[in-house]
Amino acid sequence: MLKHADIWRAIDALARVNDLSASGLARKAGLDPTTFNRSKRAAPDGRQRWPSTESVAKILDATGCSLGDFVALVGEGQDVQTLRRVPVIGYAQAGAAGFFDDAGYPTGTGWDELLFPSIDDPQAYALEITGDSMMPVYRDGDVVLVSPKAGIRRADRVIVRTTGGEVMAKELSRQTATRVELGSLNPAHPPRTLPPREIAWMARIVWVTQ
Repeated sequence: MLKHADIWRAIDALARVNDLSASGLARKAGLDPTTFNRSKRAAPDGRQRWPSTESVAKILDATGCSLGDFVALVGEGQDVQTLRRVPVIGYAQAGAAGFFDDAGYPTGTGWDELLFPSIDDPQAYALEITGDSMMPVYRDGDVVLVSPKAGIRRADRVIVRTTGGEVMAKELSRQTATRVELGSLNPAHPPRTLPPREIAWMARIVWVTQ
């Protein structure tokens, strides 16, 4: 299983092979020099953070490093998954027609791509968060990885698209044959209760950039 330390180690190795410090690598890629600082690798509560997929993509582009070479920098003999590109669109765009099929799988054109740790779902996609409707869990600019294949259980965080085209991030509170109860992530936004017929699809959030 890919661990936080694996990716950070690869970033540090990429900096070294380019005769750069972690700060110098970030600067070369047009990022804030503190992007890869040790202080950015864990939250104040000690929870480990992943580097953003955008920052990884930028350092690969800036150094001319291929994805395969970057994965190799993690170290031989490590039990790791590869990174792969997944389609990503803006959160607001997700409500428009043409991006998903009736089952909630990505389709059509107009998708960008970002690098994410690979998961066991070839149809996984990402949504870029805008605004504060998902605060404090998801912030403006965060990117969530969504897996239509993943099973959904009570208390899972999910992306829901209604038949009217509304897209929202909620926590599944309860699901019965007649109603789906969705808790709000932001206390300023009330919980929602919808009949199943008004939900086009619902998919679990399995990963998020921090």
